[in-house]
Amino acid sequence: EATVPLFEEAVRAILARDPNGLIVDLRNNPGGFLDGALRVSAEWIPRGGTVVVQRLQGNKNEELRAQGLARFDGMPTVVLINPGTASGAEIVAGALQDHKKATLVGEKTFGKGSVQDWEQLQGGSSVKITIAEWLTPTRRKINGEGVAPDFEVKLDREDYDVDADPQLQKAVELLLK
Repeated sequence: EATVPLFEEAVRAILARDPNGLIVDLRNNPGGFLDGALRVSAEWIPRGGTVVVQRLQGNKNEELRAQGLARFDGMPTVVLINPGTASGAEIVAGALQDHKKATLVGEKTFGKGSVQDWEQLQGGSSVKITIAEWLTPTRRKINGEGVAPDFEVKLDREDYDVDADPQLQKAVELLLK
């Protein structure tokens, strides 16, 4: 719930520093609300650009479009992802990758790209029903597939033990080119 106001605050602080590039770390981000993913993506994707496609029953597609200011459009950006990147974070990563607004570094994401709704039943029970699935702007399926990085860089136990982060190192290398 706090993603949008916190991100807006971060955007202002970043822009005040006039950076040459950005690294966005979405590793182990389990996602959040769809609105947050749309608003975050809209800082790179110009108004009207598709952020995510919801495939509804009967293969009807609904394109959800950017409505923000695209204040990072044109800024070199690297997004870090891993198997803990899911749901709304996958929407952001996939949208920025498809629009060529960011380079993805790390490992393939979790693959949680479905939309569920709860239906309350008599007696206090409820059932969760999948009502749609998410696709990237170029119609790549997120659910069960995940989003693959442009540069696969593993982070293993040895890296943790020596406090190394080869994914972050690759991101910095890409921005310094």
